[in-house]
Amino acid sequence: MIIKIRHSTTYTYDEPVRYGLQRLRIVPISGPTQKVRSWKLDIDGASEEVRYSDQFANDTRLLSVDGDRNRIEIVAEGEVETLDSTGVFGRQYGFAPLWLFGRETDLTRPGEGVAGLMEDLSGGTEVDRLHGLIHRIRERVAYETGTTDVGTTAEQALAQGQGVCQDHAHIFIAAARRMGLPARYISGYLLMDDVEDQVATHAWAEVHVESLGWVGFDVSNGISPDERYVRLAVGLDYRCAMPVSGIRTGQGSEELAVHISVQQ
Repeated sequence: MIIKIRHSTTYTYDEPVRYGLQRLRIVPISGPTQKVRSWKLDIDGASEEVRYSDQFANDTRLLSVDGDRNRIEIVAEGEVETLDSTGVFGRQYGFAPLWLFGRETDLTRPGEGVAGLMEDLSGGTEVDRLHGLIHRIRERVAYETGTTDVGTTAEQALAQGQGVCQDHAHIFIAAARRMGLPARYISGYLLMDDVEDQVATHAWAEVHVESLGWVGFDVSNGISPDERYVRLAVGLDYRCAMPVSGIRTGQGSEELAVHISVQQ
């Protein structure tokens, strides 16, 4: 399948930004489940200073903002050819060792809620148990936008019983690591039925299974990723894989607008 994507991020400030830095992870790379046919970045209001592959092999760009800017716009667009591997990404690794993906983070630290999810979790194989874990999370945490934010932890989302794909992925990762399995967060895009325009990227998780390598699990949709998914970045949690992040100097307020188009 060939998927066409346009992703715009616009920052507007009521006072000029004297100086700022932005880090971008919005350039997909080719791999076992996708081939990038074309991709470009258009940046207005900032300058690219450096690009590199980070510890997780993500294409990473650093931008600087200098010169009293009131508006910064970043537009990423291109085409990616995908294939359905039934959720199996395989044995491809970045620069980070496998054991690193067993490390807890602030967003994925397991507590009583995660422990409760895993009670009497049974199945014939690790993959069977992980699919069973998906169903338990979906039963306990309803998908509801606007109920959490980027700082919500796995335990907090479990406690309130609501969240979005980011929260579902964090809960799943926390539980998988508690099972002794390396797990990682994936950010990307999802081609949805009859929904071309979107307001956020998608998120899912991958777990390293000895017999298969990395295997994907999308808790929010109750499936493993197929040809409708485009990978952007990998990390221990959302903070490691977030598409755009940064800092700035100045006292003015900031408005953020994100528009994403995903179509076949």
